[in-house]
Amino acid sequence: MINVLFVCLGNICRSPMAEALFRDLLIKENLTNKIKVDSAATSSWHIGSPPHKGTLAILKKYNISSEGLIGRQLKKEDFDQFDYIVGMDKSNISNISEITGMPNHAKFNRLLDLTDHKKDVPDPWYTGDFQETYDLISEGCQSLLEKIRSEQNLL
Repeated sequence: MINVLFVCLGNICRSPMAEALFRDLLIKENLTNKIKVDSAATSSWHIGSPPHKGTLAILKKYNISSEGLIGRQLKKEDFDQFDYIVGMDKSNISNISEITGMPNHAKFNRLLDLTDHKKDVPDPWYTGDFQETYDLISEGCQSLLEKIRSEQNLL
């Protein structure tokens, strides 16, 4: 089983959105028996909380399930449990490295570095633009799946 973890600052906006989008993509591609997905925060602010209402609204708009999305904090052990750890911005990647004790590891990817954008996913907690975040994460998830398919020889 291939394990993917999406990480952002609070685990209520971007990373749970990415988890839900990627899970939906795995269902559509019939890959749920090969790839598992989760999400986490680098902070402890929203442990046990559901996603932000803006995240829930955009997922509902696109008929994507938000079932099981509960805020949790990244822990050092996640490094051993996940094959791909995907941060939403440079600060997340830095914090992931610090928390796991594994600086600049090949497992770590900034989501939009897998696309032509090569930038941070804007945090809609601050921008208020959940649609922009959804569009970018959707593109990033598609690129991540292509990367995983290629590296893991999944047809």
